[in-house]
Amino acid sequence: MSIKVKIVSPEKVMFAHDADMVVMPGSEGDIAAMPDHAPLMLMLRGGVVDVYEGAAVTSRFFVAGGFADMAPSHCTILADRALRVEDLSVDDAEARLEGLEKSYEAADKMNVPALDILMGKIQSARAEIEAAQSAVPISTI
Repeated sequence: MSIKVKIVSPEKVMFAHDADMVVMPGSEGDIAAMPDHAPLMLMLRGGVVDVYEGAAVTSRFFVAGGFADMAPSHCTILADRALRVEDLSVDDAEARLEGLEKSYEAADKMNVPALDILMGKIQSARAEIEAAQSAVPISTI
């Protein structure tokens, strides 16, 4: 038995395929969606989504936050930004982090909601750097 997995970025559908399990970075910790999972809406943090067929990871994506809709027969990830892990660039992520840190330093420290948004983006950029640095071919997982 499998579930229909869809990963959608603002630009396009990144992935649409059946899978046995998908592990994603929930805001409170990693969570797995499998067949017959109870319905759940989940906020995502920046991190790696692993798609499994059997016991093997067959696809890996970096998501920079977003939401996941899990149900018994499907899991749809609506990502703020999504890339295949092998397409990540440490240099691009480090440049993004540097700009975000400058924005945080210049931000009005009394505007807590804006600071929270910037901090979430900073944490996502750090997760992207880590994912890019540790990217390994799927065949070796």
